[in-house]
Amino acid sequence: MENNQTDINVLIKRRYEELEELKKKGIETFAYSFETDSYSVDIKNDFESYENKNVKLAGRIMALRRMGKASFAHIMDQKGRIQIYLKKDDIGENYEAFRLMDIGDIIGVEGFVFKTKTGEISVHVKKLKLLSKSLRPLPIAKEAEDEKGNKIVYDQFADKELRYRQRYLDLVVNPHVKDVFIKRSKIISSARKFLDDKGYLEVETPVLQPLYGGAAARPFVTHHNALDIDLFLRIADELYLKRLIVGGFDGVYEISKDFRNEGMDRTHNPEFTMLELYVAYKDYEWMMNLVEELFESVCQSVFGNLKFTFEGQQINFNRPWKRISYVNAIKDKTGVNVISASENDLKSLAKNIGVEVSGLHSEAKLIDEIFSQVIEPELIQPTFVVDYPLILSPLAKKHRSKDGLVERFEGYIAGREICNAFSELNDPLDQRKRFEDQVKMKEAGDEEAHQVDEDFIRSIEYGMPPMAGLGIGIDRLVMLLTNQSSIRDVIFFPQMKPQV
Repeated sequence: MENNQTDINVLIKRRYEELEELKKKGIETFAYSFETDSYSVDIKNDFESYENKNVKLAGRIMALRRMGKASFAHIMDQKGRIQIYLKKDDIGENYEAFRLMDIGDIIGVEGFVFKTKTGEISVHVKKLKLLSKSLRPLPIAKEAEDEKGNKIVYDQFADKELRYRQRYLDLVVNPHVKDVFIKRSKIISSARKFLDDKGYLEVETPVLQPLYGGAAARPFVTHHNALDIDLFLRIADELYLKRLIVGGFDGVYEISKDFRNEGMDRTHNPEFTMLELYVAYKDYEWMMNLVEELFESVCQSVFGNLKFTFEGQQINFNRPWKRISYVNAIKDKTGVNVISASENDLKSLAKNIGVEVSGLHSEAKLIDEIFSQVIEPELIQPTFVVDYPLILSPLAKKHRSKDGLVERFEGYIAGREICNAFSELNDPLDQRKRFEDQVKMKEAGDEEAHQVDEDFIRSIEYGMPPMAGLGIGIDRLVMLLTNQSSIRDVIFFPQMKPQV
């Protein structure tokens, strides 16, 4: 490691020396602008249209092969890579300046498109401009062959933690990473278009909230100096979006950042993206059909396919999704009805299946952990788990025909929750009681229990129409559709522990 750092320092020193040489030659080393009219991939995909055509493109030098009076290089722009060919006779003094350029430098070129004798589509450069001198060497992977002809890759920028900390480098040297984030953007755009086409209104609600709610989670706390009050970063958008339904909108949604002060793992980041949708006069049965339609639309528009591979498992999004009962699924697996079971029965069951119960301070937490242990891992194909225990769902409407349950479903794919939805509770008296029950759970040690939100109760006392609500974890959806095993691989800048 020490020798490697010494080598890097030598390279950095050389680049600073090159920078000074370029300045002495009167070469601008950090330009203001450069007009482009073409991209590498477009040129390569439509060579017949571009052959002998003059083009202007800019990109980062990713490979260099210098010769006497001519040189080759590969530059990478946003869409891909293309070879460029430079001759001293064509670019004059700039050819000497090019000799002071390195892999990583960003350049602009103008020239005509042609094919080399080996058939590689290239740009014959007539004008060259340095746009930004790279003062640090890129961690470019190198390839070699051993005596048996096996390909060996070394100096690869593969350290996961370093890649997350220096995402800018990750995007430069690992092109497949950029493709994941391009797909992420398209997935979000596709979902937005689907909802817009349905006539639902995209809105914005507060990130800083005097009370947090809408989910079971611990919040981040901050302080507002002018008001001299503590505020919370939102853990969900739900209660504000419902207020808008009270105000007369029939359908609203928000794609936003939420924040939860909890642990980090492969599927959790403290800052994450949610899509929440609320539609008046609908229920959870209607919402299940909408979810199937939404997922089908996104898959087809972005990928042109309803079948995906995730961690070696084939996932099929064809409708309809399978539906199973939350309570019956656990009973079929364990023989225990979690609705009628006592807290001691639940603790005994949890211990028998390997759940650590010492930190679980409520029946709700016990039931949730039991389900996570025995049912979730088996839900590979898209599945709606329906009709949850009331104790797990303080914001959902009581089931119209099943005591002790609420009209709620969660969508599971590849053993992971992907969405959550209710027939929303619109009875203010019932809502108040649920909040008060949550306060008791909080007093018993459940740090993720809800608070009583008096203004929200007041809003539904004015009359809130029946409605269906939905939350979709965008990060998990992107993970699933791009076959990424960690949430950090679909967030540009995931939260990391400070470097010591």
